[in-house]
Amino acid sequence: MKIMNPATGAVLAEVAADNLKTVRAKYDLARAAQAKWAAVPIKKRLAIIARFRELLIERQDLLARTLTAEVGKPIRQSRNELNGLASRIDFFLAETERALREQRVFANPKGKLEERIAHVPLGVIANISAWNYPYFVGGNVFVPALAAGNAVLYKPSEFATLTGQHIADLLHEAGVPRNVFVAVIGDGATGAALVRQPVDGVFFTGSYGTGAKIAASSGRRMIKTQLELGGKDPIYVCEDVDIRAAAASVADGAFYNTGQSCCSVERIYIHEQIYDAFVAAFVAEVKSFKIGDPLDESTYVGAITRKPQLAVLKAQVADARKKGAKLLLGGHVLKGKGNWYAPTVLADVDHSMLVMRDESFGPIIGLQAVADDEVAIDLMNDTEYGLTAGVYTTSEKRAKKILSKVAAGSVYWNCCDRVSPRLPWSGVKRSGIGLTLSTYGIQTFTRPKAWHLRGA
Repeated sequence: MKIMNPATGAVLAEVAADNLKTVRAKYDLARAAQAKWAAVPIKKRLAIIARFRELLIERQDLLARTLTAEVGKPIRQSRNELNGLASRIDFFLAETERALREQRVFANPKGKLEERIAHVPLGVIANISAWNYPYFVGGNVFVPALAAGNAVLYKPSEFATLTGQHIADLLHEAGVPRNVFVAVIGDGATGAALVRQPVDGVFFTGSYGTGAKIAASSGRRMIKTQLELGGKDPIYVCEDVDIRAAAASVADGAFYNTGQSCCSVERIYIHEQIYDAFVAAFVAEVKSFKIGDPLDESTYVGAITRKPQLAVLKAQVADARKKGAKLLLGGHVLKGKGNWYAPTVLADVDHSMLVMRDESFGPIIGLQAVADDEVAIDLMNDTEYGLTAGVYTTSEKRAKKILSKVAAGSVYWNCCDRVSPRLPWSGVKRSGIGLTLSTYGIQTFTRPKAWHLRGA
């Protein structure tokens, strides 16, 4: 399997991909190793995770450069991701032991009856990760899964294979047994082979289409399934904001990581009283973003990781313009080697247009004027997705009233495109099922076992 640099088109490496036979062999190794790993005291497992964190920081330059080379992410953003994973690991280190501690929930001395809840590892889990944030998305799963005593069959995206191999190497160096964390290398066919194994849970990040297939397969086998899928994340900007500050914040939310995030801002609704002023400030902010060599420290917008996505972006722009949208910036593939698309702003859009309905996953955004809060709420909910949504206003009361009516797993007041390890990360509708992060995202890698204990 060839690993390509999306910024230059150069071949970075060629690696051997797993097939059904090798995937089965890796599963057998993980199954045989899991019970022994679960028997390791939790303090020791957490100490190994802490050593993994140290190695991430020690090797940060190499890891960041590898990530940038294979996904096209600007180098500063690659380092931000590594630093962010370190912070998430800090949360898991601080909270895992308490979250998984056995609980006594009832005791009756007279009847000598006691009731307890224990948290038992799921066993062997399949972790099919994503390329856009491989350290974040993968770490949300494999870190708490390993800490809870599971074995992990980890399939990085084929577009982040080298990063996946780095992760496996560092975990092994930190002390995780090689058969407890096993990298499975390949494309979608390899992922399908992994899902067919008799695992105890499947944790997938990717498209709705693939997620629906996994859900159907897992449902027949009655195994734990967590699906982090797409988003069409809306922001509503009220008329009482500091226009320049709001425009800068929302533009960052739309174009960070070249717009290639499930929680990137993908739709912007602006109160009609400030629409023209906001659009002007927003365009000025986007014009200031530097697009270029991802290894350049000053680059903000990098390459498009997957070449087929260029056709999606072109189709959305053509559809919007045909239906009356105004192209204010960009709207075209950039010439040269690699996969590049100009940062694009479309104004006067509406929900008949693909750009406001289908996931863009690139540096493209639509802006629409709205008459009032109720219209904004209706439009924010007019989607098959429900991952994140945000409101910009000076009034907390107003923001809470609006966001309470929006169907989304995470909501934001005066911020966007933000994930916290202390809060559950989940979606509704086609954005997925299950959750990661928070103490709930630690316990999700276990099953509660009910103990009824009556003394003689």
